[in-house]
Amino acid sequence: MLRCQTPSGWFLIRHPDHARLAGQFAEVWGNQEFVPPEPRSDVLEGISRHDDGWAHRDATPSITRLGKPSAFGVELVGKYTAFEEIDLPDYLSVRGRALEVVARDNPYAAILISLHTCNLLTEHADRSTINSTQLPLLDDFVARQRHRQFELRAEAAERGRFRPSDLEMDQLIQNFRLLQGCDNLSLLSCVDFSGPATLLHAFPLASGETTTVTVERVTTRTFRLAPWPFRERQYHFEIEAREVTGEYFPSSEALQSQFRAASPIRLSVELIS
Repeated sequence: MLRCQTPSGWFLIRHPDHARLAGQFAEVWGNQEFVPPEPRSDVLEGISRHDDGWAHRDATPSITRLGKPSAFGVELVGKYTAFEEIDLPDYLSVRGRALEVVARDNPYAAILISLHTCNLLTEHADRSTINSTQLPLLDDFVARQRHRQFELRAEAAERGRFRPSDLEMDQLIQNFRLLQGCDNLSLLSCVDFSGPATLLHAFPLASGETTTVTVERVTTRTFRLAPWPFRERQYHFEIEAREVTGEYFPSSEALQSQFRAASPIRLSVELIS
């Protein structure tokens, strides 16, 4: 779940809906300056479905020890320090399921999701927020994910529809970085992040060089990107959310009751050059 505070409570956004927004960003990525994703349909599927494994968990949101909705919020942008608020074995199970539900249909897309998961759990994870007795569990999970990537590359090659260059590690890393860039932009949009940001990685240009992309909030869920990586000069998107009332909740059941009763609403997201 993702959360964005309102004057009366929170907008709650499900992970799969956030991932679909990231996929919409990827769908329009690329212009005379920025290289578009390739193989296109497989990269777009990986980005759009990278959080499919969260659907069941997000149907019944829970609260933190302080009573807030347990979710990715504005305070976690640029960090990965929420392990003290979650059950690690359950979290790793969700991450593993997010890979396998896609792997059945598209091993190439699943590789990108696994690369994303490993990156989050190594380069971006704050190990000090994890119980030391559970660190071997985390490390074993990452090792199995990396082995699974080799299996998925073999499965993708056996399907015979990918060029050898598609499965080279350099190309996979390039596409994984696009996943993380679009994922990051979607997170910024969903939590309406007000500070300056950079989309994590440098992205390839038609010139053969790479560049980072900065993000500046202009007004509510409206962001200016520079340099501009998309086809057209301005875009309007929408993200589904549910609004709950109250900053704190006495129990997860109280939050779930409000969440189930709330009608879906559409929040506008604007990207401008």
